[in-house]
Amino acid sequence: MESGLLRQSLRRGRMLASRLLDLLLPPQCPITGERVAAPGLLSAKGWARLKFIDDPVCARCGIPFAHDYGPGALCAACIAAPPAFDSARAAVVYDDASHRLVVGFKHSDRTELAPLFARWLARAGAPLIRTGTILVPTPLHPRRLLARRYNQAGLLAAGLARATGAAYAPEMLRRIRATPPQKTLSAEGRRRNVQGAFVAPEAHRAALAGAHVVVIDDVLTTGATLSACARALKRAGAARVDALVLARVVRAGKDAI
Repeated sequence: MESGLLRQSLRRGRMLASRLLDLLLPPQCPITGERVAAPGLLSAKGWARLKFIDDPVCARCGIPFAHDYGPGALCAACIAAPPAFDSARAAVVYDDASHRLVVGFKHSDRTELAPLFARWLARAGAPLIRTGTILVPTPLHPRRLLARRYNQAGLLAAGLARATGAAYAPEMLRRIRATPPQKTLSAEGRRRNVQGAFVAPEAHRAALAGAHVVVIDDVLTTGATLSACARALKRAGAARVDALVLARVVRAGKDAI
């Protein structure tokens, strides 16, 4: 009885603290700065500025097409140099609006956005996620994780697992080499930067044998990081590795962070 009363008191205390915080610092849309009803919500103008990605897209990398070229159509880049992952999908185009969302989520502790992003990923990833799919976030090196305090890809993958019922397995992939940020590197520089940076631990290889894995990340630019993750997982026995990201760079999009 006492424990039940204590839980109720704690819940009421948290609700009161949340309301006081909202009075002192009213929640704002992370895109427009307008006031919103609660943290983690977007204003109507914020929603209008986002560019969600729908079919038709490249069957391999998921880049949107201006025209429908039929099932299985590939973009020129994937024909010339196919990525190591089998297919990829993204929720939104990476531009000025989504850039503000990703930067806030990744670098400014806007983790209250994770449930919203998980719903976007569930929609974008519907063609990829099926019974038995394992969700694996792109891992951070331990030093960077210590500095940032959370892995944004891990929050996305965990939220997506709750939304879809897919298995969440962050332990199946490790980053064993600290790498400089990718944002200033060329496509070839990005590929070299992450080469050999990931490994699937021996203890989890039995679970990976013949598995379907979807690697989760925040932004896809050239696909170098996701391809490096896919190669590590396939070497460990995964039968298929797809990629699912919150946002992806398109030709007219903003440079990756």
